[in-house]
Amino acid sequence: MSGKAIQAIEISKRYGSTQAVRTLNLDVEESEFFSLLGPSGCGKTTLLRMIAGFETPSTGQLFVGGKNVLGVPPHKRPVNMVFQSYALFPHLSVAENVAFGLKSGPKIAQAEMTARVGEALNLVRLAHLSERLPAQLSGGQQQRVALARAIVNRPMVLLLDEPLSALDPQIREEMQSELARLQRELNMTFVMVTHDQGEALALSSRIAVFYNGNLEQIGTPKEVYERPSTAFVARFIGNTNLIEGTLVSSDSSSARVKLNNHKEVTIDNSTVNGAASGSKVLISVKPQALTISNQSDGLESKVIHRSYLGASTEYLVRSKLGTELDLRVAHVTGHSDAYDVGQDVFIDVDWKNCTILKNTEETGAGAFESRGEPS
Repeated sequence: MSGKAIQAIEISKRYGSTQAVRTLNLDVEESEFFSLLGPSGCGKTTLLRMIAGFETPSTGQLFVGGKNVLGVPPHKRPVNMVFQSYALFPHLSVAENVAFGLKSGPKIAQAEMTARVGEALNLVRLAHLSERLPAQLSGGQQQRVALARAIVNRPMVLLLDEPLSALDPQIREEMQSELARLQRELNMTFVMVTHDQGEALALSSRIAVFYNGNLEQIGTPKEVYERPSTAFVARFIGNTNLIEGTLVSSDSSSARVKLNNHKEVTIDNSTVNGAASGSKVLISVKPQALTISNQSDGLESKVIHRSYLGASTEYLVRSKLGTELDLRVAHVTGHSDAYDVGQDVFIDVDWKNCTILKNTEETGAGAFESRGEPS
């Protein structure tokens, strides 16, 4: 177990007939910022609560710092948790709230307690507000108090349950930077639950993507964004376009796919994610892999929607493949090309930056229309 902050082996969780977390294996390295990402009800918070000790796994083993923690109560595990609601005591000052994390553990001298509370408040940059009550703080400041209380007893692993979801967008961005700084300075393992893809991409060294109780993929932000292993991951991480086709052939460096208009394309540097030659596949095409023009030999298409976004314009086009494609065109000084709704255009695809996915009834191109946005 050396070097592993957390190791889950064949872990699952069932509530009656509901399989909240399907059997999975998961390793989190020491000093890693690891995120559990997915929509509401996907199992990510259940897994976090099993690590914290608030839920008992239905099957499997769970180790923290190389020690089996099954049957160990939450307060005796080398972890602390920051809740979405902050859970501060309204009648206690900032310093007293932070000190509470020490009073629940082994008894320490008052001088040491004062020093450690001061150290924690300095880390979150709130030492000057130590005597204030929670009601006198902003949402971002309250979140920092919750963080200070969680780190004051120096846990091996800090668990964060949607820690920024209650904050306004601007404060949320500031707190993302604060979380990243705090994790670096403490050199502590952070495990964060979030449904915000941008948050996970910005903060994480690795991300575990969940859907419907399944662990869909684990990888670096770059890996899960650029090389998703399932159609759900492709759609959930940064959005994508899914083009249907048939896998003709593949080798270690490229694959040939026949599109529905019978044109064959070569996709370089792509794995086929378990798809066999002759099987139906989906090609995941990120918006930035598409280029729009009115003079091209690309996919014949028609603009059906246009949105001005300030730094760019977003276009939704319907191609002759029968597929709607989403792309964005960055605004460049001195160039003002714009395409009107109803206009015929051509779409060029950078096939080298695409990914091949298996096309099944569960993960087909239209399988996500009724799932809604994560809450």
